[in-house]
Amino acid sequence: MATTTTIRPRALIRASGGPRYAVAMAVDALGTGLLRPFLLLYGVMVLELSPAATGIAMTAGVVVALACTPAVGRWLDRGARSTVVAASMLVRVVGVALLLAAPTGHVWLFTAAVLFLGIGNQAWPAAHAALVATVAHGRERDAALAAGRALRNAGLGVGALLATACLAGGPTALQALAAVTGLAYLAAATLAWSVHLHTTPATAPTGDHADRPPPRMRALLAANVIYVFCLNVPEIALPLVLVTQLHASPAWSAAIFVANTVLVVTLQVPVTVLLSRFSRRAVLAFGGLVIAASYLGFLAATALGHGWAAPAVAAVSVVCTIGEIIYAGSSTALVTALAPPHALGRALARFQLSTGLGLAVSPAVITSLASLGSGALWGGLAAGTLASAAAVAAERDGGPRRRRDDVAADALDAARPSERAVAPR
Repeated sequence: MATTTTIRPRALIRASGGPRYAVAMAVDALGTGLLRPFLLLYGVMVLELSPAATGIAMTAGVVVALACTPAVGRWLDRGARSTVVAASMLVRVVGVALLLAAPTGHVWLFTAAVLFLGIGNQAWPAAHAALVATVAHGRERDAALAAGRALRNAGLGVGALLATACLAGGPTALQALAAVTGLAYLAAATLAWSVHLHTTPATAPTGDHADRPPPRMRALLAANVIYVFCLNVPEIALPLVLVTQLHASPAWSAAIFVANTVLVVTLQVPVTVLLSRFSRRAVLAFGGLVIAASYLGFLAATALGHGWAAPAVAAVSVVCTIGEIIYAGSSTALVTALAPPHALGRALARFQLSTGLGLAVSPAVITSLASLGSGALWGGLAAGTLASAAAVAAERDGGPRRRRDDVAADALDAARPSERAVAPR
């Protein structure tokens, strides 16, 4: 059994890429929070597109953007790090510029803008994880990835709050928010690029099929598609149930969303560090159990009377958020542990592809199940998540609790410092 990791704040910042990179992440998250939740409103209010046309354009943009993730993985495996992160921010500057240039009623230019924004949003997680894996190793890397997620959620939350306060200004305010977002992306890209971090590409072993994920990685990627549904529960499933089925005030949905953000920001790093004494795979499987238990809790809560159902759903949402925190703190860490050095970028890109796929299909799946009743919704989600957790746990080796992939990760991490060509400043 591994010992618990203790990481001081300065060491955590250094492990995350350095002070300038941390500022770049915060600025990028703030800009994303200003615009992303209100992109649909931009299409409807500013460009005067129909809600249906706006939704189709947004879906098409995200789907095409997902197809770009393999190219990001190959670029990372050629040694690029901070350049890819900066590029993921710069491509969103192009997206914002297209938004501002789009004339009223021009759906194709809006679709192009969404595409560039989507490419940046899909490329950033893999690029960020690869950069962190280059400057930090072992459990310090896991904590740094958790800290990056907490910082990003904080920036998204603050940006969304600022944007909400500006919505009273109508279309003009939305255009101003888009312009500020573009400037934020540009500033973040400049800071990220200034870190100047790259590696010497690792050589693939003779006969190794680098383009194919290891068998254990395939099971993880398939399970991740279901796991990631939990990220859309506070934004889609709970508002849908609370408002349309329980006829509760929309304030409950807003309170749950805020609580989810606050819990992720405050608990992501402590929970990840606390669970570092256990194997990453065991923690990921446990996270699935917690998420599945919360789904069953939602099923029980919705069966209560209208006076008690909404508060019960809010209480169970805390359990769901804890499961989300456990999942997020162990999943990317496990991918970086399993991936061989020469294919780290492609492994992270595949993981992001599975995440994006899950996020893309989950709204349709959730709304379809909800139309069949609470039992179908929460029972179906619980069954799928339990099956995914079982698939993850089934790969555990017998014998010592310290698994082979943790031992392999230590060996790979010992080799990775020699690959670093330029250290972050």
